[in-house]
Amino acid sequence: LDAHARLPVERPATPIVDRAAVTEPLQTGVKVVDTLFPIGRGQRELIVGDRQTGKTALALTAILAQRSTGVLCVYCAIGKRGAEVARTVGSLRRGGALDYTAVIVAPAESEPGLKQVAPFAAMSVAEAWMEAGRDVLVIHDDLIQHARAHREVSLLLRRPPGREAYPGDVFYLHSRLLERATQLSDARGGGSLTALPIVETQERDLAAYVPTNLISITDGQIVLAPELFRLGQLPAVDVGLSVSRVGGKAQRPAYRAVAGGLRLDYAQFEELERFARLGAELDASTSGTLARGERVREVLKQGDLEVVPVIEQIAVLLATNEGLLDGVPVERIAEVERAIREQASLGLADVGARIESGERLSDDDTEAVRAVVRSAVGKATGA
Repeated sequence: LDAHARLPVERPATPIVDRAAVTEPLQTGVKVVDTLFPIGRGQRELIVGDRQTGKTALALTAILAQRSTGVLCVYCAIGKRGAEVARTVGSLRRGGALDYTAVIVAPAESEPGLKQVAPFAAMSVAEAWMEAGRDVLVIHDDLIQHARAHREVSLLLRRPPGREAYPGDVFYLHSRLLERATQLSDARGGGSLTALPIVETQERDLAAYVPTNLISITDGQIVLAPELFRLGQLPAVDVGLSVSRVGGKAQRPAYRAVAGGLRLDYAQFEELERFARLGAELDASTSGTLARGERVREVLKQGDLEVVPVIEQIAVLLATNEGLLDGVPVERIAEVERAIREQASLGLADVGARIESGERLSDDDTEAVRAVVRSAVGKATGA
């Protein structure tokens, strides 16, 4: 590496007086995240779930979504097998993401001290870009391996073990790491550092020592459920347990206009669906809510490493929210959604540019989106 400067691996987080409020959104290209749990630039959002539930795929999609946004990315792999890291780097290369992404790897066979220091090195790389006025996204994959490496070093140093044999400073380990993610004030250059740490749970135990520590440190969490993954509901985001405590303030106005009450409606649908399984008789209103919820669930599905642009998300959400998909059979929702996205990307580029610049959806823009959606639904269904 041809380094032109050096930074310490660990240094104090940015003082509060040099920080600014999180106001700019960071689009991940994932419909369920951008719509229901939006992430702001400078936020720390935890991705948590059992093994093989799509945590890394969700993070990689967020990296791929930054291709034309000017956001630089750092992917830090901690304790991963070589083949796993090679697959990840291959995915980034195929998506053209290595042009703006630095990859830092402390593989499974490396010394525990190296695994312990790797995420701090990733933060220092990101801070150098942030202090140059750039927006940066950092992925730590994953911090349970980081905590285990820290535990190993601490036990070798004969430090007193605590809960689950972790040393007493494991909370401080992750808090001083993640506190370095922030939005700088204009006086400091206005750069931002967004952190998406990943933590693996066992048997959905969110109350385990390290996951509960990280949940309390971060500004929200995206919880991935293994049962949703097994049912093919991808990404397998548990809407009831996931939350973003900051991003709603940074969400683009167009999202709030077309999907303001979607999260509450979807949560109510899941409750009703569980109730309906008991075989109770349902009135027309409840049946309508269930039918709408089934279509929302289909719309929120997304392929592996598939990035959905903003205008395509807005068009699909508007179609769902206004009931334009209510007459479409559930098994044909994916086909109709593809038709809507294709027409939106071709015919609504100017509307998409205004949305991405932070403008509200005007009446003319809403009508233009509605017309494109109706045309796409009509062609796809033959109506």
